Amino acid sequence: MSYSVGQVAGFAGITVRTLHHYDEIGLLSPSGRSHAGHRRYEDADLDRLQRILFYRELGFPLEEVAALLDDPASDPREHLRRQHALLSDRIARLQQMAKAVEHAMEANKMGINLTPEERFEVFGDQDPGQYAEEAEQRWGDTEAYAESQRRAASYTKEDWKRMQDQSADWGRRYVALMEAGEPADGERAMDLAEEHRLHITSWFYACPYELHTCLGDMYVADERFTAYYDAMKPGFAEHLRDAITANAAHRV
Repeated sequence: MSYSVGQVAGFAGITVRTLHHYDEIGLLSPSGRSHAGHRRYEDADLDRLQRILFYRELGFPLEEVAALLDDPASDPREHLRRQHALLSDRIARLQQMAKAVEHAMEANKMGINLTPEERFEVFGDQDPGQYAEEAEQRWGDTEAYAESQRRAASYTKEDWKRMQDQSADWGRRYVALMEAGEPADGERAMDLAEEHRLHITSWFYACPYELHTCLGDMYVADERFTAYYDAMKPGFAEHLRDAITANAAHRV
């Protein structure tokens, strides 16, 4: 079974001109000719073309491809193993690049004005864009969501780090309060609940007491929020919910 230059070009997704060039430089010369003198390619030629295209895809220059393929000590199976290893490395690099682009897209969607590197530096393992689509579906038509997007778009890396530092300091003080046995409806707990509300108002959107109470309920109802807070101390989410509720009742 042999194939014309047009058929081979169609199989390989390359041009007839490319095959002519490979023939001219001795990289891939067809095994036969038709009675009219036209190139005819055998299965062995197609195998060689496949190896050529693999190496070309990996960025090897034609001269180096020819040297690799024409090495008398070369083994077709070794070529395949080498190409598989090279392709696997390239796939891994491309996957890393794709992941970085995805994070950049999420950052853009969330309105976070950071490069991916800065974003990872600020947020570490926590990804603020992880639930971006869900947040938009649940609150996208609210003024609070729009305001949060507007503010986030203007924050620099230093702004986000300052916000994170404030949150971490507040969390440490709330854990200390719980370890001291302070009740959720006590004055210290309510003061920290109020600080939590003002933090949201300062950094993201206006958070009146009614909305703050809804957030407190969500911290317990949504296991993801519960896991986030309880990672700091078991029972944190429920204690904070109760403190938010007590603070709202106390101040309204």
